[in-house]
Amino acid sequence: MRQAEKVDLGSDDWTMEIRPYASAFHFPIKELWEYRDLLFLFVRRDFKTMYKQTILGPAWILLSPLLTTGMFSLIFGRIAGISTDGTPAFLFYMAGNILWNYFSSCLSAASSTFIGNAGLFGKVYFPRIVVPASSAVSKLITFGAQFLLFLILLFCSLGSGQVRITWLCLMTPVLLVMLALLAIGTGMILASLTAKYRDLQVLVGFGIQLWMYASPIVYPLSQIPGKWRILLSLNPVAYIVECFRYGWLGSGIVSIPNLMIGLGIILLILFVGTVMFNKTQRNFMDTV
Repeated sequence: MRQAEKVDLGSDDWTMEIRPYASAFHFPIKELWEYRDLLFLFVRRDFKTMYKQTILGPAWILLSPLLTTGMFSLIFGRIAGISTDGTPAFLFYMAGNILWNYFSSCLSAASSTFIGNAGLFGKVYFPRIVVPASSAVSKLITFGAQFLLFLILLFCSLGSGQVRITWLCLMTPVLLVMLALLAIGTGMILASLTAKYRDLQVLVGFGIQLWMYASPIVYPLSQIPGKWRILLSLNPVAYIVECFRYGWLGSGIVSIPNLMIGLGIILLILFVGTVMFNKTQRNFMDTV
């Protein structure tokens, strides 16, 4: 990573000098703001290319969670008979599914920052963190459409008495920010590792799949024994999903202390990811 600084070079024609950051602990928040136009160009690019050359195009944004949720309802609800705490199975699985889709897509995109953009990074300067940040913003468009579909199905079920909306639904933006920061932080760690060790790319998809089953996406947290629930509290996604379900469906286990622990873990991962990302971007063109 290099930073641009204006310097006075006397009679020379140069007006800008690009040089490495002095510290690996630098987080370019100011530069992110200065390059916000580029960030939104990346968001536009990602959205336009997401379903390019597909038959149904953006319709997959809605079809994908519907198909996945239907499969979860059949396999885990009907065949396996896993409890949904009295909540309609389709809404229960869809609530977890749309949150997980947002998190996993952000994580996958961020983890390929260096390898997927090596050609671009070698030609032009801009804060490299713009790439994972733009992924988190672009995936919000997909989440927004899926969340709207979820709300339509939810309001159609309000009369059944099986669901209720609580005040914790107002925390949805906070929960999304927590998921985005966790995805960016973890993605930067993976991007830094895969830039040097390519074979780790093979394990990223497998690891994300395992993470899903270690989170209460297809099962409620109430089904986990107490001793294992303590261990699960180290997974920030767990209580984010539970809080979201409790806010919109009225079922789930809400623990503010565990949410705070999760926030602390997220900030720690973001810090470690930033340090590794800054160290890697100094010489990644020699290894990618």
